[in-house]
Amino acid sequence: MNLRNGYFILVFFILILGACSPKIRTPKTETTKPVEKEKPADKKKTAKKFTQASISLLAPFKLDEINFKTATKSDVEKYAMPIDFYQGFKLGIDSAAASGLNFKLNVFDTQDDNAHISALYKNERFKQSNLIVGPVFPDGQKFIAAYSKENNIPVVSPLAASNPSEFNNPNLISIVNSIDLHAKKIAAYITKSYSSANTIVVLINPKKSEDEAFAAPIRSYFKANSKFVIQEYASVYSLETKMISGKQYVVIVTSSDRSFVLPTIEKLNKLKNLPKGGYTINLFGHPNWVKQNYPTEMVQALNTIISSSYKIDYKNSAVTSFIKRYRRQYGFEPGEYAFKGFDIGLYFGKLLDQYGESYLENVTKEKYKGLHNNFSFIHDEKLGYINTSLMLLKYKNFALNIVE
Repeated sequence: MNLRNGYFILVFFILILGACSPKIRTPKTETTKPVEKEKPADKKKTAKKFTQASISLLAPFKLDEINFKTATKSDVEKYAMPIDFYQGFKLGIDSAAASGLNFKLNVFDTQDDNAHISALYKNERFKQSNLIVGPVFPDGQKFIAAYSKENNIPVVSPLAASNPSEFNNPNLISIVNSIDLHAKKIAAYITKSYSSANTIVVLINPKKSEDEAFAAPIRSYFKANSKFVIQEYASVYSLETKMISGKQYVVIVTSSDRSFVLPTIEKLNKLKNLPKGGYTINLFGHPNWVKQNYPTEMVQALNTIISSSYKIDYKNSAVTSFIKRYRRQYGFEPGEYAFKGFDIGLYFGKLLDQYGESYLENVTKEKYKGLHNNFSFIHDEKLGYINTSLMLLKYKNFALNIVE
């Protein structure tokens, strides 16, 4: 299917959504009658299997912003993320349903507006949800927290990388790893992989708020858990004058600002390749580098490692099968958010099928290796369920390869 045809299919999908109620957009994917829900107190007494599980997906389709008569391809692409996520999620639920459980999937357009979310609280289909997926942005998650706590309804935060402490919701299920988890993953790897006797750990930290968000937990980890010498500089140029011959340097760049990172990488390469004997340097970068482009030869020469919550292996047979299935169903290629949606839909669909009303009690027990990322949850009484599964990727052979 060529891109033009895929574009018209996307427009057609949006038009279908737009034909729904003018207040709350709720495309239905199942037509069977909803299951009567028990009160939270009753669930604790007897956990039973579902004959049908009800899931509400909240996404910011923002249908009212599109002029369907004049919309161009670029206009439609701005709204592709929620559609891509929904279509992947739907395929995940369909796969889970193959084991026999019926699902009632209700999709609501929040329009990225808390007033639309609030209006859902009176919607009968929404009130019968066994699981809520979304809203996708942090402000929506903060808003829905009160409803989730009052009604004891689990809410999945599918895309926000915010720290769960921002949401104050013990029923929250956080999929995306916070920056704190990325920082601890890297610090723990360095601690076990290098000798403190001859290694100096250096933070290159420009001290912008987003840089410090990554640097602070790294600093705290080393202070509490290791014997490494830790140095910190605002730039690599300050480091250069303090370097000691014969020492091994582990350099962590806490910035994801390409205008800062690129010259930093170039300078580190020069220090590594000085004519009269360079320094031994191993580089660790910000997780956002996974979406950025840096000179391959340079990052490989520095043995660069970054943390990531996801990686798609296009040689994997399950991945290629999903891509073919997505093409057949929707007529164009799945994007990143389709993979995210599929993994979330399949994981929670299987939990609902296997454990029924006690599915939440088994979130920490059921590990998941997906097409896009992996799930391994811990439970915190105040913060909810937190996915701790992270991988480390190393630049090697002109690709990012998993090292842990």
